[in-house]
Amino acid sequence: MTADINRMRRETVIAIAIAGLLLVMITAALTKQGSAFGIFTHGMSPRTSSGNAAVKDGPTAPEFAPGTWINSESLTLKSLRGRVVLVEFWTFGCYNCRNTLPYVKRWDERYRDKGLTVVGVHSPELDEEKNIDNVRRETASLGIRYPVVTDNDYATWRAYNVEAWPTIFILDKAGRIRWTHVGEGAYDEADGVIQKLLAE
Repeated sequence: MTADINRMRRETVIAIAIAGLLLVMITAALTKQGSAFGIFTHGMSPRTSSGNAAVKDGPTAPEFAPGTWINSESLTLKSLRGRVVLVEFWTFGCYNCRNTLPYVKRWDERYRDKGLTVVGVHSPELDEEKNIDNVRRETASLGIRYPVVTDNDYATWRAYNVEAWPTIFILDKAGRIRWTHVGEGAYDEADGVIQKLLAE
């Protein structure tokens, strides 16, 4: 009797362990699938790559995929060589993006004439955020004066391996990614990186 009870306990523990493992695998698979389609909830926990400003051999940033440009003619990273570029992945319905927006606008105003170009990559989460008229209206309403490019098929999102809104990349004058931050915060650090890269 005792042997049967012990065997049943072992089988129960094994079954629970297998179920837990399956849950982890399913979650990982769904997260990967969501990344491919840009389907993530707002307000994911911040992830920062701090200290990248000191690394001069960062990866070259992927080029922008074709999209509709607002506030600008079509831009390419190649045409922006010699300037520091801040790329922000955002969508107008994201409250975290709206909380970050005043800082991004301030960097554009403060450093544009000193060699910084800000580009907002608008990767939508909801259907209404895919409508170009809505994007144009919200861009104007939010007082965004820097270039914005639509990314409705998530091609640029995927190229940069983005997983959440907002995500900021800061590129040096050679087009290399030198700093990355996901979510709100790290504004002073970003400002310092911009100043450092402008001075290089």
